[in-house]
Amino acid sequence: MRDAVIVEAVRTPIGKGKPTGALHDVHPVDLLAHSLREVVGRSGIDPALIDDVIGGVVTQVGEQAANVTRRAALAAGYPESVPATTVDRQCGSSQQAVHFAAQGVIAGAYDVVVAAGLESMSRLPMGSNLIGATDLEGVAFRERYPDDLVPQGISAELISARWGIGRTAMDEFSLASHEKAATATKNGSFEAQLAPLAGLATDEGIRVGSTLETLAGMRPAFYSEGYTARFPEIGWNITAANSSQINDGSAALLIMTGEKARQLGLKPLARLHSFAVAGDDPLLMLTAVIPATRKVLQRAGLQLADMDLIEINEAFASVVLAWQKDTGADLSRVNVNGGAIALGHPLGASGARLATTLVHAMQERGARYGLQTMCEAGGLANATIYERL
Repeated sequence: MRDAVIVEAVRTPIGKGKPTGALHDVHPVDLLAHSLREVVGRSGIDPALIDDVIGGVVTQVGEQAANVTRRAALAAGYPESVPATTVDRQCGSSQQAVHFAAQGVIAGAYDVVVAAGLESMSRLPMGSNLIGATDLEGVAFRERYPDDLVPQGISAELISARWGIGRTAMDEFSLASHEKAATATKNGSFEAQLAPLAGLATDEGIRVGSTLETLAGMRPAFYSEGYTARFPEIGWNITAANSSQINDGSAALLIMTGEKARQLGLKPLARLHSFAVAGDDPLLMLTAVIPATRKVLQRAGLQLADMDLIEINEAFASVVLAWQKDTGADLSRVNVNGGAIALGHPLGASGARLATTLVHAMQERGARYGLQTMCEAGGLANATIYERL
């Protein structure tokens, strides 16, 4: 039976998604090309062996439009014979790229494939691909949801309220994320996965020295009188501090069959064990990580307790803490080197970034199984289980 293994995984340091960020002047094509070039260069394979490149990008407009993955693959020096495509499952786009790549390998459609992700939020701000769209829903969608859905920040507030997660718990979680990321950076835990770019060698958004008192003084990020009237249960506890950052970055993973890895003399980092994707209430939007976790564990025939390490995207602290409440996960195994609150969330790159961080952490800590999951706009979530070989 065919399998799919990861033999290399790299990422750029994550830059701040603003004009003053370290990666702002890097064109998105070059930003993705850097990871594509590094993942092949570090493995030592002939890029002509690559059957496809699958890239995840959310804001597919302007410089990131028109199948940017193809341009990036050519910019990386891949032969013109190597095809490429770009997919969008919102924040899970490059995790979905990993799924498509591995599933293609297992099915026999590919022998060698690169899964990657990109987002330059400083150059293509979130939502810029919606400019000029006067109606995203159509008639039938509005008939099904006549009260309208809400922005992600309001969904995060609703989760905080309905799961009983207070401001202090979220701020404590956020401080811990920065502390873990700072420790991991200091200890060199990211060195094997990082491909420095434009003078940036470490993740730019990690902060140290904040306190609960400092965070308590921050204003709610999404306060609205209209939503207060519609959802009186909201406590307005979501701030910039307990939310993910806006960022620039890219990541790439080289995936192939175990047999091909042996032929090429490559040692796999991990096997792609099981996959799942799930949908949930689009009003709450960010809760599908809960059914996705259960679904992938059921498919794998494993328990959450079997997962030595877990990466769940820290889109908002309330999302991770609600997931933990429902699943009973041991938070000491979750995002052990910090998450998106500290490291950043470059949308389309985040799925591949989490995968890269996870498989390297599994190597460093001798973990057997790792779980990755992340919430996605529209009430979606991907979940993946990796096994260290």
